[in-house]
Amino acid sequence: MCRKYADLRIHYNYFMSIKILTDEVASQIAAGEVVERAASVVKELLENAVDAGATRINIRIEDAGKRSIEVSDNGCGINSAELQLAVTRHATSKLASAEDLFHITTLGFRGEALASMASVSRMSMTSHSQQEANGSKIIVEGGKIISIEHTGVPVGTVVSVSDLFFNTPARLKFLKRDQTERQQIEHLVTRYALAYPQLAIQLNMDGKQVFRTTGSGNRREILIQLYGYDLGKQLLEVIFEDEGVRINGFISPISVTRSNRKEITFFVNGRWIQDISLVSALVKAYQTFIMVGRYPLSLLYIEMSPEEVDVNVHPAKSEVRFRQPDLLFSLIQRAVKRALLAYSPVPQLNPNHWQPDAATGQTDPAWINARLNWEDENKNIIPAADSQVDQQTNQIHPVEMGRIPLLRLIGQIGAAYLVAEGPDGLYLIDQHAAHERVLFEKMAGQAGRIQSQTMLQPEVIQIPPQSARLIIESLPILNQYGFVVEEFGANNFRVSAIPALFRNGDPQSALRSLIEDFEEDETPLQGILENRLIARICKRMAVKGGQTLSSAEQISLLHDLENCVSPRTCPHGRPTMIHLSVDLLERQFGRRGARSF
Repeated sequence: MCRKYADLRIHYNYFMSIKILTDEVASQIAAGEVVERAASVVKELLENAVDAGATRINIRIEDAGKRSIEVSDNGCGINSAELQLAVTRHATSKLASAEDLFHITTLGFRGEALASMASVSRMSMTSHSQQEANGSKIIVEGGKIISIEHTGVPVGTVVSVSDLFFNTPARLKFLKRDQTERQQIEHLVTRYALAYPQLAIQLNMDGKQVFRTTGSGNRREILIQLYGYDLGKQLLEVIFEDEGVRINGFISPISVTRSNRKEITFFVNGRWIQDISLVSALVKAYQTFIMVGRYPLSLLYIEMSPEEVDVNVHPAKSEVRFRQPDLLFSLIQRAVKRALLAYSPVPQLNPNHWQPDAATGQTDPAWINARLNWEDENKNIIPAADSQVDQQTNQIHPVEMGRIPLLRLIGQIGAAYLVAEGPDGLYLIDQHAAHERVLFEKMAGQAGRIQSQTMLQPEVIQIPPQSARLIIESLPILNQYGFVVEEFGANNFRVSAIPALFRNGDPQSALRSLIEDFEEDETPLQGILENRLIARICKRMAVKGGQTLSSAEQISLLHDLENCVSPRTCPHGRPTMIHLSVDLLERQFGRRGARSF
């Protein structure tokens, strides 16, 4: 045998030697499946508090959870004799036999969470059972019990997790920015608050209260706290029951959408789950109601027999399997569609808008400009900006990058596009994308010198807790670009001035645009992200498709676009125009060569 392969075989045999892992290594491996980040710790402790029958839960976070996570509740507590057992792997009070796995009614059941946390942190747990006169406290460091002692504390449990991943520093490198980790925690807590509105939940971060519920049991009250009064009142209530499955919760009307699926939430038997098939069912129910690429906001709670769902799929317990997935898919569609139709009646049109006028015999031009185009949306997809004209198929493609020639306005079609003539052919211009580009270049070119328009009445805007910190970090940028925004209480901001460019715009829409479409980003709030924030505001404040423009407004928009440095794309890279050359038009009409079919 070749010496090279012999050496490889020796090394292979060495590494394949079977060994029993130490308890410490086994615990850290198990912890990697259960405790991925600080939000995982909060989730497990929050679920334990719910299982313990708590009515009040207080959560305190320091340094995005890396320094300290503390969750206290007034639940039933743990007996002193069982406190040490509680931090041992595979120890639980919620299962007695394998058969119990098929009808689980609690959120926790695997007996891994506390042991996993203790193995990768410095953890202390103080608990007082209702059956005992005093409580007890246990301290565990890196999976090793340091001390156990009796202490006088109120009935309930307090778990404190400090220095998360102190003994596995490599795990710290995989954590996101502190802002992202805080958002994960806030998003988790607010969702569980909606799932359990009867619980009084309070969340404090770095000594500041960011979220609090009263425990009144009113979900709508929490929705208003999270999304503001206007949106909280707009959300449609879903109440549905069939085939032994009960579905209730809230969905957004067709006028309220998001650019991603992040605000689609499902709870099954009180457990927050992630299931792509349920999301698909919801999105399909909205099909034909909202634009392609937009998604609804929803919070749906599904109650079904425990025997119909298998929750023992993943240690994090966020994935489940359904015995009849197709049935549940159908039920969600029916529930959502029924709510949409119930709250969104067919609009009534005034016949005078589309019937010819008795005196003139002409149709109202306002109706002509406002008609909706119900053509297949795929026909409206604009090709990439660097595409070329296909000489074989004569397909229409956007023009190349660069300056545009002087254009002569012809008019507006579909209340969405401008038609203009240039020396080299016809131009179709997307008014929304074009206005985005114009606003963006005006703002970017006048940073620090933008005139502000003081509002007659300052407007107070409420922001969801998980997004308020992003606004706070963005305040210097906003103020630099003509906004005058300041904190006005917990999760509230007062807008007293906006850029003069947006004098006819909605300040609430501008501020919310920073957070509603915000994706996780690891870039600091400076440099390139500054342009992203401004681009997002311009997108929200630009004229919309379907908005009829006067002749003067059309001409002004066209001239402003001609003066832009990069007029052919919007700030997000989407083309602002399509060019139909004279040569292409002549070939289309058969004036240059015979056209083959």
